[in-house]
Formats: sequence, C-alpha cells, structure tokens
Amino acid sequence: MSEKHVVVQGATLKCKFSVEPKLDTLKVKTHSKHYANDKGAESKLIATDKEIGQTLEKNTFGKCKMQPNGSGDYLPCQAVITKWSGFYEKVTLSNKGKILLEDSKGTCPIGGADCIEVDKHGQKAELNRQNLKNAKSGVLKQINPMVDVKELFAIEHTDEGIIYS
Repeated sequence: MSEKHVVVQGATLKCKFSVEPKLDTLKVKTHSKHYANDKGAESKLIATDKEIGQTLEKNTFGKCKMQPNGSGDYLPCQAVITKWSGFYEKVTLSNKGKILLEDSKGTCPIGGADCIEVDKHGQKAELNRQNLKNAKSGVLKQINPMVDVKELFAIEHTDEGIIYS
C-alpha cells in the first residue's frame, strides 16, 4: 500500500462542489468484522468500496454548487455515493469489498466521478511497546530527558510490594 493509510469508520470526507467546505463522517455499514488500528476492536471498522449509498453521518456537505436554485443560491447537497475509485486491489474483505485508502475518491450522481475525497482517514496512532522498542533513543531523550526508555525494557517488572484490596 506504499505508506497510504487505510480509511476507517469515523473518517471525514469532503466534496469539491460544496459551497462552504463542510465535512461529513463516514460510517461503515457493510461489515462488523475487520478493524484497523483499534486495539479493542470497537470502533475503527475498515471502510471498503462497498460503502455506497447514504453511508455518511449527515449525508450532506452543505450547499451544492452543482444545484443552483435560480435565485443566486444553491440547493442543499444530498450526498449519495454510487462508487469508489482508488481502492486497494490486492485484499478483499469478507464483505467482498476492497479496502479504501486515504487517496480513494467517491462518485456522486450530481457531482460526478471522483468529486468526494477523504479529508482525514480516521485512524489515530496508539503507542505500544513495539513503538518504544523501535524508537531512536536519541530522539526519545530529546522528548523526555528524564526517562531512559531502553532501561525500562531491561528491568523485569513485578507486582512485588503492591497491596491489592
């Protein structure tokens, strides 16, 4: 996937034809099985090209430039995604969908092909033990000079002296 992030539930999308740049939040409705960057597998469902129809939280990006109302204003957007492009072809999930990437684009029947873009992919970094082991000690010392992270892994930690009630 060459350093591209996977899009997950909670990602924000935008339309290039929105009058005032409004975002809407993606909801994954086609499966409840595959998660990304979600330690507890609770909220970051992986989005696929099967997320079509009204799959956004509000299903609108505000007023649509493609729908003038004749009095100098525009009609409200009614976001409906009919297909996706730019998804990852090499993996198919259980819903027969291909994984959406941060540069994937959606098609709307009014705005046309690739008018809906991913603004934020929805993932958040979760620090874990392996991240600290792989980190450069010089950088960690600059961030927090009081703690030697490598020393934390050298010591065997026990619960000795802890009183449980």
